[in-house]
Amino acid sequence: MAKAIPRIGSRRKGRFSSRKSTRRIPKGVIHVQASFHNTIVTVTDVRGQVVSWSSAGTCGFRGKRRGTPFAAQTIAGNAIRTVVDQGMKRANVMIKGPGRGRDAALRAIRRSGILLTFIRDVTPLPHNGCRPPKRRRV
Repeated sequence: MAKAIPRIGSRRKGRFSSRKSTRRIPKGVIHVQASFHNTIVTVTDVRGQVVSWSSAGTCGFRGKRRGTPFAAQTIAGNAIRTVVDQGMKRANVMIKGPGRGRDAALRAIRRSGILLTFIRDVTPLPHNGCRPPKRRRV
């Protein structure tokens, strides 16, 4: 019979109970990305580590309904509910993109009970941007 090979190093048996521990987060940053066809709300702590996120697709909206203000309102509520349970009191809001869900998401954030420190529009604007591609047929 073959001899058993001893394991070197101390490996604990069993699984990790939870890799992500629920930290108390008093202050955070809420990022709203509102494109024409979708809205994504991401909640991070002050260091930029993602705590919670939600998008129209994960909330069950499909097709044209993903870009609607109602979808954005639902998304914002879902993303923020988890961090309010973790103790978030204050937040900065960064809004990016031209979509229809911008105002609805902001309204939902206001209603959630989190005190907003500031609201900033971080939509990237090209200062005359990239050179356009050359004409196809002249």
